[in-house]
Amino acid sequence: MKYTLIYTDSYISKATQFIKKHPDLLTQYEKTLKILELNPHHPSLRLHQLKGKLHDLYSVSINVSYRITLEFYFDDKEIVLVNIGHHDKVY
Repeated sequence: MKYTLIYTDSYISKATQFIKKHPDLLTQYEKTLKILELNPHHPSLRLHQLKGKLHDLYSVSINVSYRITLEFYFDDKEIVLVNIGHHDKVY
């Protein structure tokens, strides 16, 4: 069963800036979103819950350096995209 990805205005703005800065990652980014929608537990995404002040959020990998943080509602099959960027900046 597919999950619903929810794109907030804030996330869309961040993603637009991210893609302008990293156009070479567009294909990987789109692939990450497709996999996330179909199977958020796919091993390539490395889905994990964050700790500390971000303990309500989860993270998935676009590649070794870049992440998408999100809110994950397992029961409702919804994923709210929160932030995108370099590992060190989104955490």
